[in-house]
Amino acid sequence: MRVISKYITENGKLRQIDEFMPGMWINLVAPSQDESVEIARRYGVDIADMRASLDEEESSRVDVNDDYVLILFDIPTTEVRHDQEMYCTIPLGVLWTEDAIITVCSVETPVLKHFIVNNVRDFTTKKQVRFTYQILYRASTMYQSCLRLIDRRRVEMEERMGSATEDSDIIYLHELESTLVYFDTSLRANRMIVDRLTRYSGIRKFPEDQELLDDVVVENLQAIEMTTIYRDIIKGSRELMSNMIDNRLNNIMKYLAAITIVMSIPTIISGLYGMNVSGKWMPLSDTPYGFYIICALTLAISLLVLWILKKRKML
Repeated sequence: MRVISKYITENGKLRQIDEFMPGMWINLVAPSQDESVEIARRYGVDIADMRASLDEEESSRVDVNDDYVLILFDIPTTEVRHDQEMYCTIPLGVLWTEDAIITVCSVETPVLKHFIVNNVRDFTTKKQVRFTYQILYRASTMYQSCLRLIDRRRVEMEERMGSATEDSDIIYLHELESTLVYFDTSLRANRMIVDRLTRYSGIRKFPEDQELLDDVVVENLQAIEMTTIYRDIIKGSRELMSNMIDNRLNNIMKYLAAITIVMSIPTIISGLYGMNVSGKWMPLSDTPYGFYIICALTLAISLLVLWILKKRKML
């Protein structure tokens, strides 16, 4: 879905506009090549930088040019993998120009939705640095929300391990672990972006934004720590699942072995009596009801072996 929206804050409220004005925010969602070229020419932005965030493989970075600044970092989103909805990360581009701040993303994201519905305090489109810090803050908190949901799914899966484990559960657990790898990589890259914004002297900084920047650093570090902890927990859950599957297989093999031992007793006895030898040498061959006596002895021996196996917990 392609969207080009223009906003400006007036009297503390965000208002959508149709014309181009100084101090505005232009939000581009999956723009076409022509739309990107139009905005890039109007604000003197290189078209490659304008469309950089539309490439999922683009790395996070901060590029400072004479006429604009490009800030590229990763945000969480969802995608379908193995017929299940999973989290992944995609780039979000923020461009500072003389007259506007421009955001470019390949999908509509809740990170920016908070600003559109006026859920962010002290937000203005005219303060580009503060706006960017607020976007980074929202991205970090969204990472944390996704991580809590991932951990909740992991707990639900562990509760099902005691009954039955299917192949889909193993795949799902692997996808959760893969998601945490993506999150860890993206969060550490975002940490470098925050450090770059903190240190780079070419970017205008305001004292009132320092506290917000500190909050961004704290939230980003907390998200990184949560990712590390949850990844270790899921790794342990995966090992637990593998051990439980191996244990169930061992129990089945032990049970089958015990049944084989019990069933081999009648087979051995009947095999001996079926040998082509003289009947007088076979015990109970001339005894009345000898067949029934042999069957009873076979059953008794089988039950005795069965009791011994059960006492030794092989059944």
